[in-house]
Amino acid sequence: MTTEHFSPRFQDLDAWPSLDILSAFYEGQLSAVAAVRSALPAIAAAAEEAVMRLRRGGRLVYVGAGTSGRIGVQDGTELPPTFNWPDDKLVYLIAGGEGAFLKAVENAEDSVEQGIAGIRDAQIGPDDVVIGVAASGRTPFTIAALEEARSRGAQTIGISNNAEAPILAVCSHPILAETGVEVVAGSTRMKAGTAQKVILNLLSTLIMVRLGRVYRGLMVHMRATNAKLRRRSEIMVSQITGCDDATAIEALRQADGDMKVASMVALGINATDARQALSRSDGNLREALSQFGTKAGSKT
Repeated sequence: MTTEHFSPRFQDLDAWPSLDILSAFYEGQLSAVAAVRSALPAIAAAAEEAVMRLRRGGRLVYVGAGTSGRIGVQDGTELPPTFNWPDDKLVYLIAGGEGAFLKAVENAEDSVEQGIAGIRDAQIGPDDVVIGVAASGRTPFTIAALEEARSRGAQTIGISNNAEAPILAVCSHPILAETGVEVVAGSTRMKAGTAQKVILNLLSTLIMVRLGRVYRGLMVHMRATNAKLRRRSEIMVSQITGCDDATAIEALRQADGDMKVASMVALGINATDARQALSRSDGNLREALSQFGTKAGSKT
C-alpha cells in the first residue's frame, strides 16, 4: 500500500522551516487532485448508472471508516441544501456508528459483521447506490458492506488510493486515484483524503446535473432557506428568463418558491402547466421548456 509507505525525502520534515513544510504539503495536495484525472471515465460511468437507479426511487449510501467515512458524510450532507436532494434518500454507514462522526472509534473498521449488518438494517436493494470509500482499499468494514450490498443487487462504487486494492475487486464500479506516498507517512487525511473529496464532489454533482437539478450552470433545485438564498433564487430566475426583479419575485410567489416553475411562469407559462411539464420530464427544466415549443425556449 503506497499510501502507507515512508519517503526518505521527508525524514527531516519536522526540522524544516515552516514555509518549506507547507510547500511540501501544498505540493502533495496538487498531486492528489492531479491523480483524479485518470479516474474521470470511471466516475462518469458510475454516475450514469446511478442516475438510472435513483430515478427509480433509490438512495445514495455512503460507507467508510474514519477519515474516509467522514468525507462521505460531508459530501452527502451538502446535497439537500444545494440540490434539494431528499434527506430520506441518504444513508450513512460509518464504522463505529454515529459516534464515529466526531470521534475515532478504535477497531471499528475491522468489523466485518458491522459492515454487513449496516447494509441489512438499511434494507439496501437494487435501486440503491452504495459508495464505499477507503484509502487503503482494504478496510474490512467497508469491503463487507459493499459485498453485502452487491449481493442484494445494489450498484456498488468503490473508491481507493491504492492500485489492486481489494475494494476495487468487490464492487461494480471501481474508482482509483493513486495518490502515492504521504508527506506524513500514512496520514491519509492529507493527499488521499483530498482525492477522495474531489472524487465524491465530482460524482455526486454529476449525478445531480443528470437528474435535472442544474440548468445552465445554475442550482435551480436548491432549498431557499434564508434571505440570502431567496435573493439568489430571484437572481437566477432573472438570469434564466431575462425578466426584471419584480417579475421574478412574483413568479416565485406563484410557484411557491420553486425556481423551475417560477422560470416557466416568468416566460408566460401557467404554473399548473409548468408543474405538469416538469413532472413529465422528470424535473428537467430544459426538457420541460421544450414541450412549449421554440417560442418559450428561445427566451432562455
